[in-house]
Amino acid sequence: MILGIDKSIFRRLLFSCLFTVLLGLCAVGLLMSLLVKSYIVGSAKDDLLREAKKVNLAIQQEKTVNDNVRNLLVFFDQSYDTRIWLFDRQGNIVAMSTQDEVSIGKYVSSWIVSKVLVGSNVVQNLKFEGMTQPMVSVVVPWGKDDNVYGGIVLHAPITGIEETVRNLREAILWITLFGILLSTAMASYLSWSISRPLRRIDQAAAKIGMGEYGERIHIQSKDEIGELAATINSMAEKLEKVDGEKRRLEQTRQDFLANISHELRTPLTAMQGFLEALLDDLIDEGSRHRYYDIIYHESLHMNRLVDDIMELVKLENGEITLNKTRVDIAGLMNKIAFKFAPEAAEKQVDIQVNLAENLPMVYADQTRLEQILNNLVKNAVKFTDSGTITLSADRQDDSLRLSVADTGIGIAAADQERIWERFFKVDRGRSRKNIGSGLGLAIVRELVELHGGEIGLQSEVGQGTTFHILLPSAEVGGTVVAID
Repeated sequence: MILGIDKSIFRRLLFSCLFTVLLGLCAVGLLMSLLVKSYIVGSAKDDLLREAKKVNLAIQQEKTVNDNVRNLLVFFDQSYDTRIWLFDRQGNIVAMSTQDEVSIGKYVSSWIVSKVLVGSNVVQNLKFEGMTQPMVSVVVPWGKDDNVYGGIVLHAPITGIEETVRNLREAILWITLFGILLSTAMASYLSWSISRPLRRIDQAAAKIGMGEYGERIHIQSKDEIGELAATINSMAEKLEKVDGEKRRLEQTRQDFLANISHELRTPLTAMQGFLEALLDDLIDEGSRHRYYDIIYHESLHMNRLVDDIMELVKLENGEITLNKTRVDIAGLMNKIAFKFAPEAAEKQVDIQVNLAENLPMVYADQTRLEQILNNLVKNAVKFTDSGTITLSADRQDDSLRLSVADTGIGIAAADQERIWERFFKVDRGRSRKNIGSGLGLAIVRELVELHGGEIGLQSEVGQGTTFHILLPSAEVGGTVVAID
């Protein structure tokens, strides 16, 4: 593929350069040769016309040919290096400047005679026997004013014109050869300068096409090829991100399936074992009620797990709509504390509520906000064996800050970023003392973000954990409504 690109570019550049150079030089050479030849011939004709008029001035008083006229013709012949003829009104040649010519008695064309007799000049190219050089001839009237006795013919070879044109053509030929060499060199360089980055682009594109999205094209030029390379790099970067996201989602899917399989298998295995024991009458009547109670709680755990999964899926798909109103956060926190007080008391844990004065209302969905606090307090009770759980609220700028702090086992720094992941459990290395789905905090984060709020935590192993939530406060008519 690369060789095909190389050869095609080289061939097109070479042929286009050569064709342009050859066409240009041929056109310039032809034009120059025509112009030079036309200039030389035109100059010779102008000179002959001036010389012919001078000859006429010298002999215009003579109506017939005599020795004086002949001597003047010879003088002008030698002075101008031209041949001079005289012809009468009938066109017969009556005198000439060269004695060895035998043209006397011959005549001039009648159309030339007719033009001369009316006072017009005639310029034309003539060929003579025995002469290889081209001749230029001019004919002017012989006489003065309206008294025309005949005509004066001056003709001379155009010396040097053929040699000049030949030299010019040779120069153009050498220039053409030099142009061909220069065009070949330029085409080779242009082909190399274009094909080399194209080769890099082709190789990189091939690797990207094979899934190596980390491949990049390093081309510094600012031309169209550089822009193409930058576009491909941008495309590769986007593909790399898409591929990374795809891999992450696939890993998440696999983890999700593995986690949910584990979470479902554990209660199902326990329920299956207890049911087999009951069916085989291995359990006496007095102990059966306890086994039924275990099976019932395991089924409740499975039901909660399914509910949590469905809840999280709806949140991530944007299928849950909030019904936001002004919520009395003080009353809600006292309600949560009262609900979990008996369960906490069993573990010798005290639940306290600490509320700031003039606390504003919060703008939220009361049911979902209660769900958020339920999950946080439930986790605090679960992981606190003794001590205190504190629910607090205070105002921070235009937001309301809610906190749930405990004195439990704490969360290691390495796990603090992962606790928001689905099915992640801080106590995953422990026994089944604390049973949970591992979805509670994932649901909490989704609900907080759905409210337009923020959630964070501070924790230290063995010292406890504090979750902070920032939610927008509610205002009526631009005035914050406070709770006394």
